[in-house]
Parts: sequence; C-alpha cells; structure tokens
Amino acid sequence: MGAVTGIWQRLRSLLGGGRSEPLDPHRTDLVVVVSSFDDAEACSTVLDRGAMAAPQWIPDEEAVLRHHLELPAGAVEEAAALAGQDGYLPALSAGGAAVPKGRAALVLQRVQILDALHCAQEKSRMVSLAQRLGGTALGWDALQPGERDPKITAD
Repeated sequence: MGAVTGIWQRLRSLLGGGRSEPLDPHRTDLVVVVSSFDDAEACSTVLDRGAMAAPQWIPDEEAVLRHHLELPAGAVEEAAALAGQDGYLPALSAGGAAVPKGRAALVLQRVQILDALHCAQEKSRMVSLAQRLGGTALGWDALQPGERDPKITAD
C-alpha cells in the first residue's frame, strides 16, 4: 500500500497539486523523517531506509536539511557566515547533547529537495567546514511536516 501512496503523491506533484509555497523551516509540525550520525553510512542508504520506514518521508517534496556540528566556541559565527553563502542558516534551537567546555553546538539548516547525490555533497561540505574550523560534523537529519492531509495520503 505504501508504494501506491508514493505513486499517488508523485502524480499529484507532477499535475501541480504539490506544495505551492516553500517549506517554512520554522513550522511547528516538522518531524525528523531521516537521519544519520554515522560517518560511514552512505546517504543513499539512509534515504532508502527512510523511504521504507518513515511514513512521513516524501522524497519528492522539500525537507529541512540540518547538519549538526560541534565547533570551538569562537568559530560559530565564522561557520554560520561561511555556510550562509550556500543558503544555510543557524537553527533557532540547536538542541542535542551537551558539549565540552570551550566548544559549541551549531545546527545549520536549509530547505531543499533531498536526494542521495545532493545529500552526500552537503554532508561532505559540512565535514570540510567543521574540520577547517577545528570542529566535527556530528551528523545530519531532515524534517518534513508530520501531519498530512488524509485525502492525500490515503491508499
């Protein structure tokens, strides 16, 4: 039945029935639909697993892609400025685990359609950014709205 839902959603999107406004990353109904905090795990594996496991995950629709970084406290502004050149903004609430003294957590996010190639490119970009600034890229996740219109998701 899930395959039928996916086909219906793709068809709806092709016929112009998809979202007309960009996804607002500050919506309160966003939920994590895919994530990876394992350096060795390929983005394609994560996205395939997400498509099978998360009923909210709709691969052809926009998602809020978030990268979780741990940086020296003095490097946060520079990291945000550098990532901002590629459309990333610091998340309003970083959440997550406590960091050691002198370090800071930074979550950078942007809205995009998420596919394996672009996800891998962005993951690599964030690893490079964090390393240049003496930090670590901890992982990434993607959010989409958790509640869908039942008329759209019904099989």
